[in-house]
Parts: sequence; structure tokens; C-alpha cells
Amino acid sequence: MSEIIKIEIRLPNGHWAGDSSRKCPSSNLQIVETMPLSKGRGTAQISTDPELLEILHALPEIESINILNDEKATVNIVSGGGGFIRPLRIVGLVPRTPFDVVDGWVNWTIQCTPELRKKFIEELKKAELPYRIKSTRISGKSLLTARQLEVFEIARNKGYWATPRKISLVDLSKSLEISKSTLSVLLHSIEGKIVEEFYEEIRQG
Repeated sequence: MSEIIKIEIRLPNGHWAGDSSRKCPSSNLQIVETMPLSKGRGTAQISTDPELLEILHALPEIESINILNDEKATVNIVSGGGGFIRPLRIVGLVPRTPFDVVDGWVNWTIQCTPELRKKFIEELKKAELPYRIKSTRISGKSLLTARQLEVFEIARNKGYWATPRKISLVDLSKSLEISKSTLSVLLHSIEGKIVEEFYEEIRQG
């Protein structure tokens, strides 16, 4: 079984992406692509604002910067200047790209087994890196059944969850040609699944 985990991790001091974004906390640093080079060095293609690009020029972790346009650049990272953190390398996980770094926190989406996810969390704790799990779901598993998805889309399109509500439960049940009580149970099940799926992400903002 495979899981897709969304996790936010505080990058350590001395990591180029963490250090630069902490110096400019209002900026979003997007890592479009990253790859290792020889002798522990690395390179990354990034997208960010001019203010953060200026900060990168002065960082000791950055060897050189190739500006592509006002917001995009390729950065060459010195050995030890930061890439994928040690817990990732130990477990052998690779986050999906692109991903964002804001104020020292990196947002990663990682696909792995439950066992590797558990080991990864253990390594984060050993490294004393703060983290927040935003969501976890089984890969390839649909959140709603086919019938629930059909009802969800119709209810949404007709404005059942709009503010103010555009269609009543009674009128929606007539539109779907099912009883009011059956529809009520269906909607409650749909809402419950959505709340459980996104609870952590909503709670942690």
C-alpha cells in the first residue's frame, strides 16, 4: 500500500532555501527542479520575487546564480549548502516538484509506504526538525464513491453549499429524484469524509 503525505518541515540553519526565505518571510520561494552535482554540490531552478533573489546573491551557501528573468533563476549550491535534508536521504524519499519554501518552512508532497513514512518521521525527530503533517491519504483511493461524487457535483453546481444557499434540501432531492431523508444521509456522509480528509490541513492553516 502506498500513501501520499503532505508535510511541512522547518529547514535547518545553513540550508540555503531555509536561510534565504527566513530573511524574507513574506516571499514565496518555489523550487521548480533540483538535482545533486559532484562533490556534494547541487543545483536548483527556482521561481521567486526580486527581493529574495537579491538575498540569495549574498548567501555563503550559494556559489553562483544565473538569472533567467525577473522571477526565475538557476542557483548553484556549494557543498553542504543544503539540498534534500538528511532524514530524506536516509529513508530514500524524493519529494514531488515543484514545492514551496516560505519563512524557512518547506512544503513537501511525498509518496511512500506507511512503513517509510513512519521511519521518515522518526528521522525528523532524531534530527530535531520541527514538522507538521498536513494530510495523509492512500494513493489511488477515491475519497468519494461514484454515487457520492455524482451527488456532490450536482449539489455544488446547484449552490447547495453557497452562502446564501441557492437550493433547499427538498428541491435538491426532487432534482436528484431521491427522498429527502436519503439525500440527507448522503450529504452527511460526503461532508464527513471531506472533513476527515482535510481536517489537519485546515486546523494547521
